[in-house]
Amino acid sequence: MAHTTGSYWMDGTAQPSRPPLSSDVRVDVAVLGGGIAGLSTAWELTKAGRSVAVLEAGRIAAGVTGHTTAKLSALHTLIYSSLSAGDGELYARSQLEAVEHVARTAAELDLECEFERAAAHTYTETTEGLEQIRAEVEAARRAGLPAEFVTETALPYPIVGAVRVRGQAQFHPRKYLLGLAEAMTASGAQIYEHTRAVRLDSGKVTTADGLVVTADDVVVATHYPVFDRALLFARMTPRRELVVAAPIEAAADPRGTFITTEQGTRSVRTAPLEDGRRLLLVTGEKYRPGEGSVGARLERLGEWMSERFGVEPRYRWAAQDNDTTDGLPFVGPLHVGARHAYVATGFGGWGMSNGVMAGLLLAALISGKDRPWAGLYDPRRVHPVREAGPLLKAQASVAAHFVGDRFGTGGRDDLEGLLPGQAAVVKVAGERCAAYRDVEGQVHAVSALCSHMGCVVAFNDAERTWECPCHGSRFALDGSILQGPATEPLKRIEL
Repeated sequence: MAHTTGSYWMDGTAQPSRPPLSSDVRVDVAVLGGGIAGLSTAWELTKAGRSVAVLEAGRIAAGVTGHTTAKLSALHTLIYSSLSAGDGELYARSQLEAVEHVARTAAELDLECEFERAAAHTYTETTEGLEQIRAEVEAARRAGLPAEFVTETALPYPIVGAVRVRGQAQFHPRKYLLGLAEAMTASGAQIYEHTRAVRLDSGKVTTADGLVVTADDVVVATHYPVFDRALLFARMTPRRELVVAAPIEAAADPRGTFITTEQGTRSVRTAPLEDGRRLLLVTGEKYRPGEGSVGARLERLGEWMSERFGVEPRYRWAAQDNDTTDGLPFVGPLHVGARHAYVATGFGGWGMSNGVMAGLLLAALISGKDRPWAGLYDPRRVHPVREAGPLLKAQASVAAHFVGDRFGTGGRDDLEGLLPGQAAVVKVAGERCAAYRDVEGQVHAVSALCSHMGCVVAFNDAERTWECPCHGSRFALDGSILQGPATEPLKRIEL
């Protein structure tokens, strides 16, 4: 297996090319975003007899969903001990439903998506973390999960204690979603790739090419909402985590999924390989886009894998998600006055079960039905006490970047000293430019101000991208959009 810096899920899962939108269309529901939330929503609505059009700015199942670690679990680190008993029960029921829904769907459609049952664990390696683990066991039990406290696992290193919930799952997200896409198009759904939505106005979605999709209902499932009249971005913080993966012998499989919040987060799972071995996936080194050296973080994560499991990384990639100020996703009406516009975002690193949950919930709401947990995830909810601290912290960080980066003294004054393969924010005629010098010595420059809200971007030295530390937009070296909420590329600058 050759070394690659791309996602394992993307490697070897070819997908048929789907055309971009070429004319105005009219459908019952327009779904913006072709990740797990968008495709799950589209599938449920197609089954319900609605005409559906999915608009994806890139390729379906290739963005955030194509770079996940793909755990399917109702045990989400330490969330239950932060919820009230009633909210915890609703959360557990909705997440368990999502896990079982994937199992049923994969079986009904005969999808070869490597679906496997696996016990989920949240563990600690320190005696200081034991109290939190025990509290989570009790809270998860009250919520209805079959949680148990254990002190031993099949991990190749000792733990002090862990929450364990049996009967959870893991799968190949792209094989599942590409199969789902085939099934829904066979039933009449329309899927358009390379079609970026740039405007939403009273059921009319306008694309970057000026075409219009008219729909009775619109679902914004673009990971970070590209249309945000409710200003949800003020209640979310983007974060990236790195992933390293390598083959291990089947006998070394720890047989389960594992996560700890210690050491900058460490998450472990495996996936089947064709040669009978397993692929070990380790995730961690959580950080905000545009902050600090990504290369150094990758080295730390690779060293951890080598020390703990005795293998060197063969794959390296990164995943991105958004954390909400109260720790729960936003799934439901897009804003207070919305009647036919919906959103799904803020999955907090648990996008697989939450994406499926969002699809089930939004399809129900659009069909005039209800789910017991609709209020739990409603974006219009307000938890002033619970959200106050995280909200102030998130906005202080944004303000620090917006003001400090724009008007501070950071960055170079010119391109002198910028070596091949290096990048920096430079000042040219008083304007901040994001400049990269390629191996031939040519400089590529774009505006350093994010097209979303004007924060100064920073260079990701491992992925060679420009990233916005305020709201997580990511851009290629030529300024083209890799990840929203930005809907416009960075302006190119001639030096």
